[in-house]
Amino acid sequence: MKKITSPRIPVTRGLKDIYAMDMHLAYHAACAGQLNVTLFSRLAAAIAVIRTALAQKQTNIPNAIETLDTAIEILVAVKKKGDEAAVWEIVESERPAVIDGIIMAEECIGTLDVALLEQTAQKLLQILPQPE
Repeated sequence: MKKITSPRIPVTRGLKDIYAMDMHLAYHAACAGQLNVTLFSRLAAAIAVIRTALAQKQTNIPNAIETLDTAIEILVAVKKKGDEAAVWEIVESERPAVIDGIIMAEECIGTLDVALLEQTAQKLLQILPQPE
């Protein structure tokens, strides 16, 4: 019996734009001193979903995972500071690595497909602690 595979639905320009908007809006808000938990969450989620999907796909894009991991490490520190002190900011010294992660995420999203992004997002939501 022939295995039924799901059709690959490529990431469209519109979906790329949504991810880019979530990442860049948060980044620019951080640069203007106006980052908040909602914008931060959108930035972190977009980068985490793309990074995890790339890892699942076993990407061959040079330095993609490493670049995204560096941005994620910084975002983890930003989240910790935000949770502890209610200060949501990406300081100037952290910004180059974060913008490199955003740029890399934008470059890589087109190699993924919609179903993989959706499955990855759902998987990440399941492992994250839920607010009480």
